[in-house]
Amino acid sequence: MTLEITGGSSFSALTRETGHWTRRCAEGAVTFGCPGRTYERAPRVWGGRGLGLPEDELTAFAAQLRRVMKHEAYWLARAGCRDRRAGDATRWSPGRYDDEDGFVYFTGPCTHGDPWPGYRPARSFTIALPHVRGLRVRVAAYLAAG
Repeated sequence: MTLEITGGSSFSALTRETGHWTRRCAEGAVTFGCPGRTYERAPRVWGGRGLGLPEDELTAFAAQLRRVMKHEAYWLARAGCRDRRAGDATRWSPGRYDDEDGFVYFTGPCTHGDPWPGYRPARSFTIALPHVRGLRVRVAAYLAAG
């Protein structure tokens, strides 16, 4: 099965569905979607504060981050960002595993539009393109340590 992933004229790709993740780049951000997941397995997002993902899906999510970083839209956003440290791993915390729910949590600049505080299940979430590299570094470090 293939999905067409688009995000405007600067980002367009045809990709296989990998780990049931979708991604769409537009206006300097990438929105990741996770259609078909149950409420219990949906990513957890605390708007503007962090992201939680099921541990067994981190490898597939890391592949999505890698694909985003290969596109011109990512590099244009990085080049145009005034904050030269936006891509640093320090923008994200190291992954913290919660053995109660099997999720790994990263504090950092992730949004989903829900105004309520706390981690909430989300079918999609958005990360500014310049911050993708830092999250990729943290996810890779977590996977390497495991």
